[in-house]
Amino acid sequence: MKLLIKLGGALLDEPASRLRIATEIRDLAAQGHRVVVVHGGGKQMTRLLEAQGVTSQFVDGLRVSSPAVIDALLQAVAGQVNKRLVAAFRQSNVPAVGLSGVDGALVDAEQLRPELGAVGNPTAARPLVLDTLLDQGFLPVVACVASNASGEIFNVNADQMACICAAALPAEQLLFLTDVEGVLDAAKQRIPYLSVDDCRALIREGVAVGGMQAKLEAACRTVEAGVEAIRILPGFRQGALRDALAGLDIGTAIRTGPPPSVTE
Repeated sequence: MKLLIKLGGALLDEPASRLRIATEIRDLAAQGHRVVVVHGGGKQMTRLLEAQGVTSQFVDGLRVSSPAVIDALLQAVAGQVNKRLVAAFRQSNVPAVGLSGVDGALVDAEQLRPELGAVGNPTAARPLVLDTLLDQGFLPVVACVASNASGEIFNVNADQMACICAAALPAEQLLFLTDVEGVLDAAKQRIPYLSVDDCRALIREGVAVGGMQAKLEAACRTVEAGVEAIRILPGFRQGALRDALAGLDIGTAIRTGPPPSVTE
């Protein structure tokens, strides 16, 4: 099975967490799954910017991306976070290759809105570089940076980066490792299963807001583009990836139609 796994930057902050996740992904690859990893690094970017005396500004949850922010993006996300994660894979005996959406013209982007600076809206993905690495036995590790034909570099939301890469591969499943149990309802209880219509209802009713709203909007587009299923999983739980692929009730599954048990 071809899998795309998206890792939030908070899960990659500590060496022990990086190694645990790398080991779990190694085990999936050993079972024959073809795995691509996409990661963020907002927390690490914020620390670097603060150390440089740069105050981050956010509009609708997106970091306004000045030239100084793009420099921090390249240093922190495409640099430190990416290479430390690749090093954790090496420690787990996985031949990983770190890259970004700029490499191999993997992801094209355009400016989302002028007031956001170089925040990018991903418009196209070319999976050739990913397939080439997978065919040679490497595990691609992709930082959420993209560019355009003019050479401009954009800060792309990591969830959107994961979704456009998953649709282009195409991946059979897209697995988000997050710092929550899954998608929560208005009573803050985990929802085991959502259809695309359910996701849009949560957004419309104001239950899914901020980062979760953005994640669900991207997830809906990705399922409709042909990815079989998306899982939003608790990344802090050991074995979450294994358990989700084994069909256990963990996190939240998003598909186009009713729960699988209804149609079986």
